[in-house]
Amino acid sequence: MIFLKKNLPDIIAVLPAAGIGRRMKCRVPKQYSMIGNKTLLEYSISTLMCQSCIKQIIVVISSSDHWFRKLSISNDAKVATVIGGKTRTDSVMAALKYMDKVDWVIVHDAVRPCLHQDDLLRLLEITVYSCVGGILAIPVADTIKKACVNSSRLIDYTVNRKNLWRALTPQLFNFSLLKCSLSSVLEKGYIISDESSALELFGYHPQLIIGRSDNIKVTYPEDLILASIYLSQIRENEEFLKCV
Repeated sequence: MIFLKKNLPDIIAVLPAAGIGRRMKCRVPKQYSMIGNKTLLEYSISTLMCQSCIKQIIVVISSSDHWFRKLSISNDAKVATVIGGKTRTDSVMAALKYMDKVDWVIVHDAVRPCLHQDDLLRLLEITVYSCVGGILAIPVADTIKKACVNSSRLIDYTVNRKNLWRALTPQLFNFSLLKCSLSSVLEKGYIISDESSALELFGYHPQLIIGRSDNIKVTYPEDLILASIYLSQIRENEEFLKCV
């Protein structure tokens, strides 16, 4: 395990976990899907807890959630819950309103269980030189097609992938900037899919921190197989490092 040696400001983490994950076709919300003896949500929380600068983790759950309290991690003093809203933006805002004011907030998908500590550390280190924040991301390697406006099954043209990045999480931002930007997004009725989009809409330019491609978001049933393989490799690497 790689631990941060630099002195960094206190950070609070938010994990939006109020969704139901229809595309997984499971009986439970996808964040409660199991790999081994842990849920995806437990893996995602545990990875963040490895860094001492992350002082609290706020998990945003739905009002009908009856699974979280059954997890042993729910009893950890560093973990709190709030009730989320209809959208991801509503849910993250609920967490920001709940927490004490800090300088930095990190937001991580509840269903990205394969985050590596070295990626997390590179992201945390931007607090030393940035006033805005940044995200983990990967340069787009695949050929990207744009579908026709009138038919999503027909190709209109191929998108130039130069300067295109695939956004990942965690995403780390100045608390005040994120809260103000998300508040404005909700007020104006904008639809966004990640927190960085909120800051971008109002003229801010978060850093792009290159991340690993195995930091996958579990969306479809087959993703569980990949996540299981990646987690096994992470554990093997951690055991090796202990022996070095």
